[in-house]
Amino acid sequence: MTNINDFRKDPQHTLWEELDGVRAGMLGLVGSGDHMQPMTHFVDRAASKLYFITSDQTDLAKQAGVAATAHYCVASTNQYFYACLSGVLKPITDKAKLDELWSKVVAAWFPDGKEDKHITLLEFSLGEAALWASTGNPLIFGLEIAKANLNKDKTPDVGERRVVTFAKAA
Repeated sequence: MTNINDFRKDPQHTLWEELDGVRAGMLGLVGSGDHMQPMTHFVDRAASKLYFITSDQTDLAKQAGVAATAHYCVASTNQYFYACLSGVLKPITDKAKLDELWSKVVAAWFPDGKEDKHITLLEFSLGEAALWASTGNPLIFGLEIAKANLNKDKTPDVGERRVVTFAKAA
């Protein structure tokens, strides 16, 4: 569960923790006209990057081309944390990274294993993230709803929003 006080102190740390607890999100290219699609992410905190493994036959991989601006949206399983990340998505060739990320789950999508000629590794370099965290305490939530219903000028105060900018890699 998202700790709202920790989120207030260090929203970027909370983002990484939440990404570790979420299996997939929705990835899409800005301006492509296509719908976002569910993708499993692999986190590289130190580099402020996410990786995705897909097929070069997907519209997403084809349209990423050399590099494209993308959005990746996630929601925590308990629905107390939401994030929309933006950055540059590009296909890369990095056998060591693919080896690092490879698993039986990934293998299920590629009949020829790591040697499948259609495997594409996508690197998502994070630029910015909009983050929302809310309290998981039902008493606080109920109190805020009651206060808002009693005072027409009050809206419930059940969470926080932060925008995080990631340092550009050298």
